[in-house]
Amino acid sequence: MARCVVPPISAAPPGGLSSFVADLHIHSKYSRACSRDLTLPNLAWWSRRKGIAVLGTGDFTHPAWYDHLRETLHPAEPGLYRLSPDAERDIARRLPPRLASEAENAAVRFMLSVEISTIYKRDDRTRKVHHLVYLPDLDAVARFNAALGRIGNLGSDGRPILGLDSRDLLEITLEASPDGYLVPAHIWTPWFSALGSKSGFDAIADCYADLAGHIFAVETGLSSDPEMNWRVGSLDHYRLVSNSDAHSPPALAREATVFACARDYFAIREALRTGDGLAGTIEFFPEEGKYHADGHRLCGVNWAPEQTRATGGRCPVCGKPLTVGVLNRVEELADRPPGHRPSHARDVTHLVPLAEILGEINTVGARSKKVGGKLNDLVAALGPELEILTRTPLEDIGRAGGELLAEGIGGCAGVRSTGSRVSMASTASSPSSTRPNSGPAGARRRRRHSSTCLSCRRSGGPWSRHRSRRPAARPRSRNQSGPAHRHRRSHHRRRRMSRSSRCSPAWRRSVRACSTGWTRCSG
Repeated sequence: MARCVVPPISAAPPGGLSSFVADLHIHSKYSRACSRDLTLPNLAWWSRRKGIAVLGTGDFTHPAWYDHLRETLHPAEPGLYRLSPDAERDIARRLPPRLASEAENAAVRFMLSVEISTIYKRDDRTRKVHHLVYLPDLDAVARFNAALGRIGNLGSDGRPILGLDSRDLLEITLEASPDGYLVPAHIWTPWFSALGSKSGFDAIADCYADLAGHIFAVETGLSSDPEMNWRVGSLDHYRLVSNSDAHSPPALAREATVFACARDYFAIREALRTGDGLAGTIEFFPEEGKYHADGHRLCGVNWAPEQTRATGGRCPVCGKPLTVGVLNRVEELADRPPGHRPSHARDVTHLVPLAEILGEINTVGARSKKVGGKLNDLVAALGPELEILTRTPLEDIGRAGGELLAEGIGGCAGVRSTGSRVSMASTASSPSSTRPNSGPAGARRRRRHSSTCLSCRRSGGPWSRHRSRRPAARPRSRNQSGPAHRHRRSHHRRRRMSRSSRCSPAWRRSVRACSTGWTRCSG
């Protein structure tokens, strides 16, 4: 079976119109629920390892992150920034030799970006919409931040939440710089998006009112892919882009956009506006997205749209209305049949992260030390992760990573490309009793599993005949399990003690009391 590849990718093109990968929606360490490792040097290092040429800065409205950007970034190509030469040399020293020369000669570029959450009332409904804002220089960012600072507290979160209409946010963006632009973020997410089932609109134009003409691109999000969006005719006016929305460095480039234009802010903006220079997107499997199906996470319900309609939209566990997911919402607004591909559609490549493939092969977690070590060896031998997944010959992969890795990357590729799935060994968990095994969603799930699960492919058996090969969890010792241990953990989280208070006699008495099985702490 032939392996499908994305257009030729140069992780950091030195010039000309070579294709390059951009990930323009990420966060910093100042955003809630985000890793403290999200610093500019770490982001630059991971970008080189992943194969990203242009990376969004994220969170430029946060005062501390904005000051860090002003102190750390240096102008590069028009509208883009880079780290200092000393910082770039330090990053190159920490990379394998195969990547070090490119990292120093053609370093990662940064584009000024931020995600804004707006909550407001319109047409007697509460609207909650997330937006991506891009600006060409730090002076424009200062003007933008000053305007938003009069509306809400920008220091509370890297992704600020503001009581501001979407249309008014777009107006502030254009006033900060005529070259600034806004992209609606993850447009199908139920709770926080322009087309979401809970608080969105039925069309992008409705969200931005009289300024809707300034919107020329939309982000599809992790729970949808371009194939799903092609079914909605009103989206034909917009370029479809994908980004990782990374909350930690390893999540970079799980989705990304491939450009074939000059590497500068204005060329990227023009490619998004006209479509010329937009080569395609790299996609996550939408079925693995958190909001793809209907359901209730706490109740363990994950349903296809047909099941939701058959039960009147009620949860069988708690009886409350189900959260309508992305697939259901797309079908509600769709005016075209599944499989429709418009003439202007760009190439699409679906990938599974290399760490997840290695985790499946080695029956460990994708973030385990074992996977980390093998991933380091592969990158040192073969180059950036995206290049390994899309362009590296399978023979080279087999020599560097073993026959199973080459089989996982190449054997199941071609299931879909440019609207069909490609790639590697999926690590989807075993289906729960509430997940549908029949109907369109179940068929897609079985097809994806049988084509990517190494156990199924070796035995020739269907996916339902085996469970994950991951070994059972090691039993905890008496001191690590049971109500006393849980109480100790919750006790420390609740008290949020300082180091000095944790060393106090009262705290030691409370731990001894918990260790004896008491359910109430004496401290």
